[in-house]
This record gives sequence, C-alpha cells and structure tokens, in this order.
Amino acid sequence: MKKDNIVELRDISVTFDGEQILDGLNLDIKDKEFITLLGPSGCGKTTTLRLIAGFLEPESGEIVFDGKKINGVPAYKRQVNTIFQRYALFPHLNVYENIAFGLRIKKLKEKEIEEKVNEMLELVNLKGLEKRSIDTLSGGQQQRVAIARAIVNRPRVLLLDEPLAALDLKLRKEMQKELKNIQQQLGITFVFVTHDQEEALTMSDRVVVMAGGKIQQIGTPQDIYNEPKNAFVADFIGDSNIIDGIMVKDLLVNFLGVDFPCVDTGFGNNNPVDVVIRPEDVILVPPQKSEMKGTVTSLIFKGVHYEMDVMAGGFKWLVHSTKMEPVGSEVGIYIEPENIQIMHKPRSKDEEAVSIDE
Repeated sequence: MKKDNIVELRDISVTFDGEQILDGLNLDIKDKEFITLLGPSGCGKTTTLRLIAGFLEPESGEIVFDGKKINGVPAYKRQVNTIFQRYALFPHLNVYENIAFGLRIKKLKEKEIEEKVNEMLELVNLKGLEKRSIDTLSGGQQQRVAIARAIVNRPRVLLLDEPLAALDLKLRKEMQKELKNIQQQLGITFVFVTHDQEEALTMSDRVVVMAGGKIQQIGTPQDIYNEPKNAFVADFIGDSNIIDGIMVKDLLVNFLGVDFPCVDTGFGNNNPVDVVIRPEDVILVPPQKSEMKGTVTSLIFKGVHYEMDVMAGGFKWLVHSTKMEPVGSEVGIYIEPENIQIMHKPRSKDEEAVSIDE
C-alpha cells in the first residue's frame, strides 16, 4: 500500500440478482483528499461507497484501510462515517443533542462533549441554534447538523452519498463551498458521490468517472474536462460535439468531409475515431474563411455566453460564444488544432474502461 493512500479497493466485484454492479474495480483513495465518484444512476458509485462503509461485502476482491484488510469488519468498527441524501436526524433531539449523540454513545465526559459540540457548531456556522428543534431548521441548516454529527467523532474518512441533492440550486452552491472548506480545515478524507457534473468539478481534488460498474477515468477536474479519455467521459462531463471521424494520418483528421489539422499521433492511418470538440472551442468565422460552412438554426442567450445550434456538414453543432450570430446567418466553422480531441472508438457497445494513468 502506498503511504499516502487511506483506502484501496482491489479487484472488487459485486452482483445483484445476476446483474454485474462492479466489475473488477480498482481504486486508490488518498489521505486527506476530496475525491468524487461521478456517474449516471446504476454505474456503481453508491455501491462503492457502501463497500467502504461496511454496509456491503464484495463477492471478490479486497478492501484495504490504512494498510489493513477490512473485509468482514463491521461498519461500527471502521473509522468511517456516512452522510446520506436523507440526513436521518433525530427529530426528538435538538441541534446540540443530535451532534452530541455519537459522543454520548462513547460515554465521554460532559465537559469534553460540550467542547467538541461547540467546536462543531462553530465550524458549520450553527452557533446560537443549539437549542433549536430539527423540524424548525431549513434544509441547509439540517444539512449542517448532519455534517457536524458525522465529523464530531473525527472519522478518518467521511462518505457523502448525494447529500446536496434535496437542496435548491442557490443553497446547493453555497453548501458546495462550505463542504470543501470544512474538508480542508479538518484534513479528513471526503468521498463524495454525485451524478451532478458541475458539483464534481467544483469541489473535488480528483474525480472518478464511472459507467457500467467500471472506472472510465480518474483525474483532476481540469484533466477530466480538458482531456477526457473516451467519448463517454467527454459526453458526460459538460457539453460536447462528438463526431465520427477518420484519422487520415498523424496530425490530420477528417470528419464531415473536411480535413482538419490536429495535434494527435499514434492512431494509425485511415482508422475510424471519435472526434470530440467542446462547444466553447468552436469559432464561428465568415463562411469564405472555412471549408466547413453552415447555418445558425437556433440562438439562446445564457447570460455569460450565447448558445447556438449550427447545421454544418449534415451535423448539428453546439456552439458557445460571447459573440452572437443571428438565426439564419451563414457561418464558417474553425477549430484550433489543439482543441480537436481524438479518441479510439469503443470496442463494443458496453464501453470498456480505459487504463488508468495516475
């Protein structure tokens, strides 16, 4: 086990009712990092969380915590706490007693309990609300109580299963910042599960993109967005134009009948590839300045930028630009070579996990 890893999952497989949920999953989680498991429903992210928590045992593979195999170790003996989407707070206890609950189970002295609870109230910005009953709190305040209760015992790892999903958009964004600040202050490893791409990119040190029980890519938010390993990741993380292409040769790709210079090599000659282009990387130019000509078919003002659909080469391009072109305008399409991303075609319908380069 590497020194900086707190959790290691080795060749983990899980099936439910004959369906493969996790298929030979391998994952290292570093000490004191904020790591997010991201993917569509049914990809295996919550199952992975439950394995670490001890709520579920793998059919095969090893779970290693701080250098020791913990398969079979019950949840209450693991240095792990979990926050669920439904906070499961105790309605008959006030804020203070909800946070103190785990400390009382440990039979700590009252003075020590008071010190720890007050520290948590300060940390999650609930000072002055300790006597309030749970049902008088807002969703965001209940979220803070759940966080405080989970971290007051100082677990080594905090697992968070879509804990912000029930909050409205503004509050969710506020809590994203708060969670990140709390994680940095405490130095606890946070393992966060979400299907919200923006949430993952905003909060994480690293993102694990999952699909079909396999890891598709692991990397920093910047790596995941700017250098997706395959078309699934590119499509799932933000908006993308994904086009069938032919790699003519190194540094030259053809798609929609036009040759485009690119920066990729090693794909062979005249091989089919997926071409991925982010909408913000599509530059609209006068039609005479591009071999790829088209027509603007829709226009939406998004505040920061305009979102346009452009029909060109028989393909509907999604374009994000601060410069507006009216519907019906004839335009040319230009893409800088470094913004054209070339990817191998998946070998089967169920896209295989790419090899992970840490």
